[in-house]
Amino acid sequence: MFLEIENISKQIGAEEVLKNITISMDRGRVYGLQGKNGCGKSMLMRVICGLVLPTSGKVVINGEELGKEISFPKSIGVLIEKPGFLNSYTGFQNLEVLASIKKVIGREEIINAVKRVGLEDVMDKKYRTYSLGMKQKLGIAAAVMEKPDIVILDEPANALDEKSEKRLWEIIKEEKERGALVIISCHTSELLEEAADEIYRMDLGEIKEHIAG
Repeated sequence: MFLEIENISKQIGAEEVLKNITISMDRGRVYGLQGKNGCGKSMLMRVICGLVLPTSGKVVINGEELGKEISFPKSIGVLIEKPGFLNSYTGFQNLEVLASIKKVIGREEIINAVKRVGLEDVMDKKYRTYSLGMKQKLGIAAAVMEKPDIVILDEPANALDEKSEKRLWEIIKEEKERGALVIISCHTSELLEEAADEIYRMDLGEIKEHIAG
């Protein structure tokens, strides 16, 4: 397996927000996390990203333990909650800033990502003028533009209209076919059942149900 989550728990104060979670995930598959707010979905995603260290357990990515052998996953694209874009920059400029960190893609790949999410008509407009749906699309573009091994999308359908939501699921399918390991979270099981190969239903920091397609 490409990603191994082994007995992960996370304690914050007196509250155990993740409880002994073990999941194996491979590339070329879509994994769904489903549950109400506060169930632990976002925290688990942060642990996988290396943004939060677990209290116990470990995350192993392609044979390397996160937090020991590697500080962060080597190839990952992430949308978790509100993306931290710069209001005074255009949508395109924001993606350019992110792309300049690793320097693995150029202008052409950024334009392609913008087109994939349907922002080509507003990519030269300031981010502060974007609607919530546009901001969400830019976050999705940022997550997929570098063709990472792992794509993590936390509630990616938030603020999207029906047409944009349909395009989102097409992008997720394309990422899967490209060979990425895709992890998505969603409140509603109907949307996940359409896109995910496997679904993990969470409540109170625990995996309550595993549905394999």
